[in-house]
Amino acid sequence: MAFLGDKKKIKGIILAGGTATRLFPLTATISKQLLPVYDRQMIFYPLNTLIKAGIKEILIIVAPEHSGQFLNLLGSIFKKYGIKIYFEVQKTPKGLPEAFILGESFIGKDHVALILGDNIFEDNFAEIISNFDFGSHIFAKKVADPERFGIVKFDRENQAETIVEKPKEWISDYAITGLYLYDNMVIEAAKDLQPSERGELEIVDLHNFYLKNHALKVSIFQGEWLDAGTFDSLLKAGKIVKEKQISKNLHPVIQAAIHEFNEELKERSKLILNIYNSQQKIFSNDNEVIQKNLITNRNNDCKKNSNWNFMVFWIIAISLLIFWYLIIIV
Repeated sequence: MAFLGDKKKIKGIILAGGTATRLFPLTATISKQLLPVYDRQMIFYPLNTLIKAGIKEILIIVAPEHSGQFLNLLGSIFKKYGIKIYFEVQKTPKGLPEAFILGESFIGKDHVALILGDNIFEDNFAEIISNFDFGSHIFAKKVADPERFGIVKFDRENQAETIVEKPKEWISDYAITGLYLYDNMVIEAAKDLQPSERGELEIVDLHNFYLKNHALKVSIFQGEWLDAGTFDSLLKAGKIVKEKQISKNLHPVIQAAIHEFNEELKERSKLILNIYNSQQKIFSNDNEVIQKNLITNRNNDCKKNSNWNFMVFWIIAISLLIFWYLIIIV
């Protein structure tokens, strides 16, 4: 199969679906990618990687039960900055390569950058992404526990030689991270994949497809790579993001959009509070009027009762006088 270099526009996909059972019960009510990592929602970190690379069209694949949460946060937050956010619902997770099948109409004839929604990168890959033209380009990081990841082994010339998903025996310390660049051929390649023993399409099979066709490039990087998919890793990610001020170095567009969203939210909260206070004031005034009317009516009733009692007294007194007079006369 021939891979021809073709400088096309690159679109971005963020995979933010799934059930995130490793973070249950936190994820029973909110998407994992909307949990905070220090002072920003997790989703802003993969968005930062794509936006820094100049990507203007981004598809976010979400679970149906959390789709409304993503829409509320990201629906129009970047609109004024020329960045378009689209959403696709993934009812049942069937593996990472399914992102290219679900996003086929979104990708169109362009190339695509896929990033996992719980991956946070300290490094800036803007130059590599913007210069990508064919095949596949993935990113590797040396780790202490390679058995937990898809692993790439390099030959003597530092070219990718073997890629294995969670190897039982050691072959390399270099884990494949959750950022992948693919040319447009990835759509058909993903459709041709067969599910693994666990019933899912495997991203490692896509890597090997491009590797066998001599169209895979791997870059090793040194900066932090955080996979915030467990309680411990989420806590660790928050600490590192704070210590290295990663959230302070988000793209200016993201910082501005978050600030505007927060200010709008504050104004909306103030408006709701003012409406509530106004209603309470009206209710209070109505109560005051009612109380005054009750007191006035009570006073009037008292006066009427007093006058009536006075009349009854004199009627009885006069009646008694007449009674005694008649007795004496008789």
